Amino acid sequence: MIDLKLVRTQPDFVKEKLATRGVDAAEIDALLDLDQQRRDLIVKSETMKADRNQVSDEISQLKRNKEDASDKINQMKQVSADIKALDEQLTQIADDVHDKASRLPNIPNDNVPVGLTEDGSVELRKWGEIPTFDFEPKSHWEIGEALGILDFERGAKVSGSRFLYYVGQGARLERAIYNFFLDENEKAGFTEILPPYMVNSESMFGTGQFPKFTEDVYSLKEADETLIPTAEVPLVNFYRDEVIDDTKLPVKFTALSPAFRSEAGSAGRDTRGLIRLHQFNKVEMVQFTKPEQSWDALEKMTNHAEDLLKKLGLAHHVITLTTGDMSFTAAMTHDLEVWLPFQDKYREISSCSNCTDFQARRAHIQYRDENGKLQYVHTLNGSGLAVGRTVAAVGNYQNADGTVNIPEALQPYMGGQTVIK
Repeated sequence: MIDLKLVRTQPDFVKEKLATRGVDAAEIDALLDLDQQRRDLIVKSETMKADRNQVSDEISQLKRNKEDASDKINQMKQVSADIKALDEQLTQIADDVHDKASRLPNIPNDNVPVGLTEDGSVELRKWGEIPTFDFEPKSHWEIGEALGILDFERGAKVSGSRFLYYVGQGARLERAIYNFFLDENEKAGFTEILPPYMVNSESMFGTGQFPKFTEDVYSLKEADETLIPTAEVPLVNFYRDEVIDDTKLPVKFTALSPAFRSEAGSAGRDTRGLIRLHQFNKVEMVQFTKPEQSWDALEKMTNHAEDLLKKLGLAHHVITLTTGDMSFTAAMTHDLEVWLPFQDKYREISSCSNCTDFQARRAHIQYRDENGKLQYVHTLNGSGLAVGRTVAAVGNYQNADGTVNIPEALQPYMGGQTVIK
């Protein structure tokens, strides 16, 4: 949630920053107008309540003097009715202020490249040699289907498009990848969590999915539950409505979970293969930090996700997304993109974001500083990594005969197996 006090005291700054994210200045003006109405109503309500208290004292005095208090009693009844109507109006306008504020994205950091599209993202660094082949490289789905380890046809039969079965060595490869990620994350100080896969609306609001992105998720009709689009949701909400002991900060969580996404608006994009599924496994990283720790934490978390790709020997680069391309909750995002030989380009495999205090305000997650004052924590999240996309990237190890070499780092998780035949 954007800081309403910041909007109120520095409206021009907020308008300038959010314009880089496609927010019209009129939206800020509308919010400020509603907020001013709310504040005016609060003053009016408090004044009327003070008047009511004064009339009550006068009634008490008249009764003590055994004088007629009927006029004052009628006056107090009218004042009480007016206060009730005013408070109802105040509740409604406060809800409107909250709703408008909750639909505004986070303020981008000054170092984020400005742009309303992905064009303009800045490459920070590049690692690894792009592989060359003396044969025409196949797509990961062609390799997987030929080896009998990926079955998209039966996945579509049972569940619909963009679902699949991992079979035999394919299932084992997926398991090897996420176990490798979890073990490496644990070495980096992340505590493993096995979270719920369904969450309530308060949790979806806390991490910024609701109310703006309700069409992007799978919600259960008979209950206030949503299938998680990422483990970020239950991990961040672990501390919702709590004050974290400052001696515990930073807190670092990691979790393997399925992610369920409707992919609304993605028709025609990546309809084949493992890149854009409705259900996929992902190993997530989440951190809670003090504000002064969060930017250093972002760089370290990005470096750690990058180290995973290095240990797998996969060529990749790291980019900083533009203001218009990063997620609703992020103040800065570094994307890791891995090389996919069949597509002959880099594709996203991880996003690492600093959400500053944006999610903490929505989820009411705080700590006490050295002066005992309550402050909002900063939250960060990152994929470490998307498992299906990593399986797709193993296509970098394909051979002319259709077999696939297993990266050395994964071989212990595959029982010493070195090639998939």
